[in-house]
Amino acid sequence: MGGKELNFQIVYRGESLGRFINGGWVLFQRSKQSGGGYWLGRTYDGVFIIELERPTSLHEGIKYLMLVDKVASTSHVFDDDFQLEP
Repeated sequence: MGGKELNFQIVYRGESLGRFINGGWVLFQRSKQSGGGYWLGRTYDGVFIIELERPTSLHEGIKYLMLVDKVASTSHVFDDDFQLEP
């Protein structure tokens, strides 16, 4: 399962990654014995790089991905009149 608009996948307990996407966002559900929650990170060839330093809820993980997407979509916009003040 995943979000088409945000390009992420969710891997639930006992399941495996359905489709490998190099650089793709994935939320892996942790076991209940480990405290539950999800690890959020990116998949690359032979490695999973964790994005957040601690497990997160599904809601917080998706909010984070939405924020990353928003920042990426506006990162090319500059304010020509910006002044750095002391």
